[in-house]
Amino acid sequence: MVELAPSLLSSNFSNIQADLDKLKDANIKYLHLDIMDGVFVPNISFGFGLIKSIRKNNDFIFDTHLMIDEPIRYLEEFKDSGSDIITVHYEACSDLNKTLEKIRKLGLKVGLTFKPKTKVECILPYLKKVDVCLVMSVEPGFGGQSFMEDSLDKVRNIKKYIDENELNCLIEIDGGIKTHNLKRVIDSGVDLVVSGSDIFSNGEIKDQVFKYYKIFNS
Repeated sequence: MVELAPSLLSSNFSNIQADLDKLKDANIKYLHLDIMDGVFVPNISFGFGLIKSIRKNNDFIFDTHLMIDEPIRYLEEFKDSGSDIITVHYEACSDLNKTLEKIRKLGLKVGLTFKPKTKVECILPYLKKVDVCLVMSVEPGFGGQSFMEDSLDKVRNIKKYIDENELNCLIEIDGGIKTHNLKRVIDSGVDLVVSGSDIFSNGEIKDQVFKYYKIFNS
């Protein structure tokens, strides 16, 4: 079953809990948290404090995407803040194996992602060590970008590799997802769909989520 992970980055930061309550009413399980450091990507988002503050009153699965340089430095802090899944970038880690192993040792789900220009073949050997492989369908660092069509081929290639090697790894996709391209995204083989502006910027959040559910089940 495909799940939706709304991206907090597109929510109303002046009243975040109101948006989160609407997601709860729509039976959302995952909440995607985009962490940017201004170094690995040319933008800064939010950090430990915000995650910790919303953790208190929300039981979403916190799906934390670290767009930061050498994320191994901060893994304990993200765990303590309430993250359930930590996804790191292939390009951001000088010792990727050590980083993935540390996430696992902390008792968290392990995620791996890569920039659009990085070849899929680079990350395939690591899939046996991760729970989630995140395919970026935009350049990481900013919301509201247009969907990259070639990301669907990447999903298919990863899906084929996972199936052939009998791996227990979910495929997530993030960037430019809208209701008009959602069916093709689902048909490519994803398990988790991240959507930000299309969920939070199109009228009623709950109604928009149900539009996604309807396409998921079509």
